[in-house]
Amino acid sequence: MNRGALLKVVEAKYTRTDLPEFRPGDTVRVAYRVKEGNRTRVQNFEGIVIKIKRNGYNTSFTVRKVSYGVGVERIFPLNSPLIERIEIVQRGRARRAKLYFIRELSEREIRRKLRADRKRIGQDQERARVAKEEAEAAQDATQGASEGKLPAE
Repeated sequence: MNRGALLKVVEAKYTRTDLPEFRPGDTVRVAYRVKEGNRTRVQNFEGIVIKIKRNGYNTSFTVRKVSYGVGVERIFPLNSPLIERIEIVQRGRARRAKLYFIRELSEREIRRKLRADRKRIGQDQERARVAKEEAEAAQDATQGASEGKLPAE
């Protein structure tokens, strides 16, 4: 077994699969666990994904937001156990993989450049609808089994 294959086998155990798919241009809310003294809390960081560096287990992504008129960028390792969840707030359609150019733009210009990606928003809504129907069907099946009824065919 060569070195690359061995690394993939070892890293597969630690790679996260519970996070949603997102691209540069999407607005995300990252819930990150922060340790302060002897206690921990969850801090949300919401902004636009300006780049994703893909490197297997070492994949990271950069999120940019403007806070009180000052641009703030933060790099998150994708497979970090400190990330509790990533919520996609808005899908954006970007024409580039790295969106460094938005550093010089105003909020209004950014909204104009990164339009909402209606196609992916529709796909998300469809997935949510199907998941909801499957959950309801599973709930009905378990309810019927507990009452001694057979599931409808």
